[in-house]
Amino acid sequence: MSRRPLPFQIKPSDLIRIKQILRGGIEQVRVIFRALALRQLAQGVTAPRVAEGLPITAKAVRQIAYRYKKGGLDRALFDRQRPGAKALLDDSEKQRIVAMVCGTPPEGRARWTVRLIAEEAVKRKLVPRAGRETIRILLENHDLKPWREKNVVRGGTGPELPRKDGGRTGGI
Repeated sequence: MSRRPLPFQIKPSDLIRIKQILRGGIEQVRVIFRALALRQLAQGVTAPRVAEGLPITAKAVRQIAYRYKKGGLDRALFDRQRPGAKALLDDSEKQRIVAMVCGTPPEGRARWTVRLIAEEAVKRKLVPRAGRETIRILLENHDLKPWREKNVVRGGTGPELPRKDGGRTGGI
């Protein structure tokens, strides 16, 4: 014996939005499955029958219906924002570190290293704290490699660069 379907009503405006989501282009697969489940529930299909046609469980179908009743369409289709770790550096701090790396390294150093950048950023009070991995990812995102001889930031290796006409110019 199958269960008889529980009365489930979806607002006409929500049905239109579900149709748009299903017709639309790129959307997460879980959102599509949830939209299909809601549409079938609105047509009077039971949760176990919906689960047979979709790769989700009957319990998940009932949970989607419950979330729709409590919070509306957005709550039923989309996941809530999950808490995560706050970013260690904000945009202005990132810019200050990149600007520091684009300059000359400290006295007695030939070039920047990731450890040196992390130490100097804290010492110069650009950031309250910075780990080596945070600095490494920041440099990687900006395509900076200050530890190399030939760096995009500072084009030359010495104080003077040869010109095409044979003369010499001052360093950059």
